[in-house]
Amino acid sequence: MTHSEVKERRAAALCDAAIEVDKRLAKMDMRIDWLTRLTPVNIDDIAVEFQASGFRTMPDSTYGEGLVDDAPGFRKELFDLPVRDIANPRVQALLLEKQRELDRQIELVRMRDCDGFIMASIDLFGHVDEQLLDTAKRILADVPVIPRDNSDVDAEHVRDAAEAEVARYKAADESFECRVIVDETPGTSLYTSMGNFHIAFDYRTHHARVAPLIQHEVGTHVVTRHNGRMQPLLTLAGGLADYDELQEGIAVLAEYLAGYLPAARLRLLAARVVAAHMAVKEESGPNIYACLTEEHAIGNEMAFDTAVRAKRGGGLTKDALYLKGLAELLAHLRHGGDFEILFLGKFALKQLPTLEHLLDEGIVRRPAILPTYVTDPPAIERLARVRNLSLESLYQERPET
Repeated sequence: MTHSEVKERRAAALCDAAIEVDKRLAKMDMRIDWLTRLTPVNIDDIAVEFQASGFRTMPDSTYGEGLVDDAPGFRKELFDLPVRDIANPRVQALLLEKQRELDRQIELVRMRDCDGFIMASIDLFGHVDEQLLDTAKRILADVPVIPRDNSDVDAEHVRDAAEAEVARYKAADESFECRVIVDETPGTSLYTSMGNFHIAFDYRTHHARVAPLIQHEVGTHVVTRHNGRMQPLLTLAGGLADYDELQEGIAVLAEYLAGYLPAARLRLLAARVVAAHMAVKEESGPNIYACLTEEHAIGNEMAFDTAVRAKRGGGLTKDALYLKGLAELLAHLRHGGDFEILFLGKFALKQLPTLEHLLDEGIVRRPAILPTYVTDPPAIERLARVRNLSLESLYQERPET
């Protein structure tokens, strides 16, 4: 679909106020870019000094730029948007929710390394409730510790595989966009930002994990962004409020459907919940590391990375969303929930009934493209299996590819 066709679809589906608010919220979302502003730029230095101290002291994280605009000015711009003028009440409700979320993101960045940061994180991402914490501890106790596979492929191998996958999507839809970027910053692993797939130049993994990880990043995060860009409601590209849980749940499930979600990966998600809970309790990075390595048999490298992530900004609860989102997604599937509809953009499961109404009204469309792990016969068989699996059983002892 061309850009002009997307604009025509928007004009036909939304009133002028909705188009203006939707467009400006999408731009403001990109300007805040809270994740980049809370990502440490000195991870290597932290690792060196932490090891040199005998794992007893962890240097503070340092960050790049703060909020791109002053918070009061940004908030004024945000709340001057004519959200109340939107004619469709369902669209208005979704965009009001997004407006409030962006306000909470501004506060999160503003409170970076301040005493109020943990409360800002809880306000945005929620607390680590006791049920989720108990689930995480049960996984760490019951899911076996299986030795990690050899890291036998490098960043260039991952890049080539990712570019081949992007080419397949471009063949299906020429408007599909995704740059595969090898980053010069060490230790940043894999991530997707603004629809582009980033690989750290020093990244290594087992060859059987390459396809699942590409499906996590490109097949989930990039595909849902693309489908959101094709919608009249552009905020479905950057994400409606609270979309992270479902996105990360789908992305982790994608690894299983692509043929290899190892036990260590499920244990890592559980470890992130424990670490986030400890960060809320204002435990130190070394204490989180010691708990993960000594009490839960998490490897040194993984425990260090998890502890640093949990302490971002002063105590970030976002990492608990991976396991929470996966649990909610499995419950959705267990009750016969539609899987394909989840790819129409980035949103939360709680918003699905509203989006289904908007589908009926012609304001939202079915996904423009679907990831390969939805359409491949082996993946379809695995999805049928998943609908009857418990969360603790969602791993593969060996590759199924």
